[in-house]
Amino acid sequence: MEAELADRERVKLMRLRYTGAVGRWGFALYLASSDRYEDSMLPTGSPTGTPADALDCACRLHLTAPGT
Repeated sequence: MEAELADRERVKLMRLRYTGAVGRWGFALYLASSDRYEDSMLPTGSPTGTPADALDCACRLHLTAPGT
């Protein structure tokens, strides 16, 4: 999954992993420093959640300005 910024730059955020349950998905955050995806945990400590939970987490990590 990617985000498109105001200047039309595309930024990789994450990918989802189907767990067999429609409402519970695993996810991996994109790490630009190593150009790879790494399995991640939600802020709740759970390795699975809804796609919206995963997207919220990825956007907070990748798109929030430092110090906010």
